[in-house]
Amino acid sequence: MATIFSKIIAGEIPCYKVAEDDSHLAFLDVRPVKKGHVLAIPKQEMDYLFDMPEAEFLALHNFARKVGIAIKQVIPCKRVGTAVVGLEVPHVHIHLIPLDSIEDISFTSPRLECSAEEFQQVAANIAREVKL
Repeated sequence: MATIFSKIIAGEIPCYKVAEDDSHLAFLDVRPVKKGHVLAIPKQEMDYLFDMPEAEFLALHNFARKVGIAIKQVIPCKRVGTAVVGLEVPHVHIHLIPLDSIEDISFTSPRLECSAEEFQQVAANIAREVKL
């Protein structure tokens, strides 16, 4: 059964794309914990990060690193943190979240509300800085 991320990859569900290569996609989380919250995913549907073949695991992290660098250039923050939880969608994904404090990476905090225009602008600004 295709995950919501597989449907995004296939173009069946729209997203606010910030980066893409042959094997990966990065897009804004539509329920962000912080402005600039991005998800980096492999295009191949895989459920669990540590089940990934090593080369694919490393390639995903390299892709996420490039996106994280772009986020840091666009969103004022002390760092860009990463989190891999993997319980909410059975498709490997790395959360890239701008951080100013440890509380910024709390998934139990209320999620931000953003307009389509805000999402589009943030996605465009990050995409402009990604160097793949």
